[in-house]
Amino acid sequence: MRVLKRTTKLRMRRVFKRRRRQAEEMSVQAGDQFDKMVVRRWGHLREVWRFIFGWVGLIILMGVVLVFQTLRLSTYYLASTPVPGGTYTEGIIGTFTNTNPLYATSAVDTTVSHLLFAGLMGYDENGALVGRLASSMGVDETGKQYVVHLRPNLKWHDNTPLTAEDVVFTYTTIQNPDARSPLQSSWQGVKIEARDPVTVVFTLPNALTSFPYSLTTGIIPKHLLATIPMASLRSATFNTSAPVGSGPFRWSNVLVVGADVDTREERITLLPFQNYVTGKPRLESFVVRSFRTEKAMTTAYSKQELTGMVGLNATPSKLTRNKRINDYSFPLASGVYVFLKTTVGDLTDVKVRKALEQATEPSAIENSLSYPTIPVREPFLLSHQGFYNPTLQQLPFNLENAKQSLNEAGWVLGADGIREKNGKKLALEITSQEGGDYEKVVKQLIKQWSAIGVKATANIVNDREIEPNYIVTHNYQVLVYGISIGPDPDVFAYWHSSQADPPNLNLSEYKSPVADKALEAGRTRNDVAVRSTKYRPFLESWRDDAPAIGLYQPRFLYLTSTQVYGLAIHQLNDPVDRLANVENWMINTNRTTEQ
Repeated sequence: MRVLKRTTKLRMRRVFKRRRRQAEEMSVQAGDQFDKMVVRRWGHLREVWRFIFGWVGLIILMGVVLVFQTLRLSTYYLASTPVPGGTYTEGIIGTFTNTNPLYATSAVDTTVSHLLFAGLMGYDENGALVGRLASSMGVDETGKQYVVHLRPNLKWHDNTPLTAEDVVFTYTTIQNPDARSPLQSSWQGVKIEARDPVTVVFTLPNALTSFPYSLTTGIIPKHLLATIPMASLRSATFNTSAPVGSGPFRWSNVLVVGADVDTREERITLLPFQNYVTGKPRLESFVVRSFRTEKAMTTAYSKQELTGMVGLNATPSKLTRNKRINDYSFPLASGVYVFLKTTVGDLTDVKVRKALEQATEPSAIENSLSYPTIPVREPFLLSHQGFYNPTLQQLPFNLENAKQSLNEAGWVLGADGIREKNGKKLALEITSQEGGDYEKVVKQLIKQWSAIGVKATANIVNDREIEPNYIVTHNYQVLVYGISIGPDPDVFAYWHSSQADPPNLNLSEYKSPVADKALEAGRTRNDVAVRSTKYRPFLESWRDDAPAIGLYQPRFLYLTSTQVYGLAIHQLNDPVDRLANVENWMINTNRTTEQ
């Protein structure tokens, strides 16, 4: 047993040693294999991972490029197409008082009135006179009788038929002194009658070529207003809370907000009129918001509460970097003039007036403004084709001639650089309106006139006082102001001697028998060539008498937060004419494939 056990132990010892050697050999082999397969190939593994990451990165880059290219191609093949809908909100500096077109005069009132009421005639998107409620208009051989035919099936916003009786009621109401319409003077002596439900006849006391432009006033409804006493019509609730017209939009409501006078604001909401004569407006609604100050309006604009802004002379500085702002700069059919009051003091002398005219450099004044302008050098505008005469313009800028004119008038240059005559200094006060371009013009005039020895000072008046205290009363020596001339060259109201006394609009109080006769003859002729010939003596007299100095056509600045499709830059006869084709305006867009 003892032998057996020893033998067994020896065998087991040999087996153990053999297996230990095998384990050691396997351990060595494993280490060699690990060194061979892992350690020695680690560099290759990094290259493999670099290769993998490179491909993954390339795939990602190709994906990004594909997405970018798709987006770029979409902008190339897809175009923004305007579509109906959306609310247009227009901010205006001013107050809301009256929608009735017989009384609306402020910027807010005329805007709301234009949207609510339609006239027999109106202006298209190019500023040309076209029919609105009228389908046609004719004039007889005498030039005194105009016959207007209405479009068929006209409706008021309340669905009542609109007929010739409404037209007669509108204009006879204007003529009634008890109604107190500011339009009354323009309709004196005109007879209006309805020949049938769709025909109106206007008979004038004298031929008047510009008469059709008087037919743009909105028509008011007889069935709602005929029972109101004429003396009470101006304050009727119809005008402010329940107006019914036939314009592109109908009344919805008015909301007054604000705790005090300075922060008060009116918000007038209008909805499209389904039966408007040229078709239902594309906008879903039109909101007019009145603001008392520029600051309040621009703040609302900055908050993206407004689509458009009216009443600014320039883009506010805090909005100049706003990429969303669109600047529509419309030239107005108006002229800014330096009116020289020919009936007072030293300005009664034509030599003094001519000296001031030749000492004025209009181009320098125009360059001082923040926008391009159209020059004005005579009573007519460049747009009055066939009437504007470049050979009969005012005297050009010439300092030497200006000085010579004053010398001939007996004005001697003093030691202080100011001219004197009989111990009196040649001193003039220039009156104009506060803010905007006029102040810049006055500064330029003071500087330019000083070069010939004229001491000019400024009298800058706020916009609330300028009209009642100065324009209406003619309380000034020199006035820098703009006058609305319009598309027709009939400037009788501004230069005829019958209009020289306050409160009429002959602001220079200019009187000339030759000019009067020409103005009277020119406004009665329909033929352009004949009419132009009749006006020539007026232009010659105006040039020779120098009652005013023409400067430039002002602009109407309209700022919007988006592109307004259908709104195109053209000459406006009045700022409200920006709305001439408002029924076609669109602000919403869709992306569609270009054909």
